[in-house]
Amino acid sequence: MLSLGRKQKRDAFEPLEAELAPRGRGVPRLHRQPVWRAAGRLAHLPNWAGSAAALGFLTLTISYGIVIGGHGRVVSDALLSAAGFGIEAVKLSGQREINEFQILEALEIYDGSSLILFDADGARERLNEMAWVKNASVMKFYPNTLQIRLEEKIPYVLWQRGDLVSIVNEAGDVITDEVDGRYANLLLVVNHGAQRRAAEINGALQTVPELRPRVRAAFLISDRRWDLKLENGISVRLPEENMEAALAELVRMDEESGLLARDIKAIDMRLADRVTVRLTDDAAEQRKVMTGGRGRSGNGGQDT
Repeated sequence: MLSLGRKQKRDAFEPLEAELAPRGRGVPRLHRQPVWRAAGRLAHLPNWAGSAAALGFLTLTISYGIVIGGHGRVVSDALLSAAGFGIEAVKLSGQREINEFQILEALEIYDGSSLILFDADGARERLNEMAWVKNASVMKFYPNTLQIRLEEKIPYVLWQRGDLVSIVNEAGDVITDEVDGRYANLLLVVNHGAQRRAAEINGALQTVPELRPRVRAAFLISDRRWDLKLENGISVRLPEENMEAALAELVRMDEESGLLARDIKAIDMRLADRVTVRLTDDAAEQRKVMTGGRGRSGNGGQDT
């Protein structure tokens, strides 16, 4: 009985002793997972994973350096151009006064530019800022073509005030001050305000095509009427009104008597009922000698 009782007592206390046993290097540690066993899972990755990771890191490093250095656009353009999107053709239309070099300079295309990254809006703005351009359009045609269409301002006359000569359009707006021999056939209008009224004298001269090639310049006088300067130096003073009729009469007189080929200095047509002719100084002196001092060279009057 006693021995049985002791056995039962030991059995009753065994779970308690196991629960109170200190945790150390005993059994619980054997159930812990080693760190090296988790790292061993990398062994299941493909063989090329390490190279890919290194390449990715290198790419990111280079990309960061390119961006920080400000070379991102250049590198991107080069890569896109190598992929077949480089700008290889620029089609121009509508240009007459502007040369191709000026247009290409405004487009800012350099070797290796790609069509994808090309700033069409910026190029359009730069073209519209050019003196001769009235309107510009820039279109991309993939993979490698730019199409530029220009609407240029139309030169109408040359305008001189003082020593400055400009090319202006029909409305009188200055196009440019850069004038060369290409515009020698344009009518030259002189004095302030003449550019705004050039259409009236140009229109009147178009009614007498026989006279127009002989006109060198038209001077606006007192902002009211015009004087013409012919290529042989003769000045023609036109009336304030009915310029077309006065010009037609001038042509008629020249056809009948060769008036404009004579040694005269000025022809005054300001009065509707008469034409006054002023001789050159040499012709007036010669006439005076021939008439014994009784001749008159005519009175050109004041510039009014």
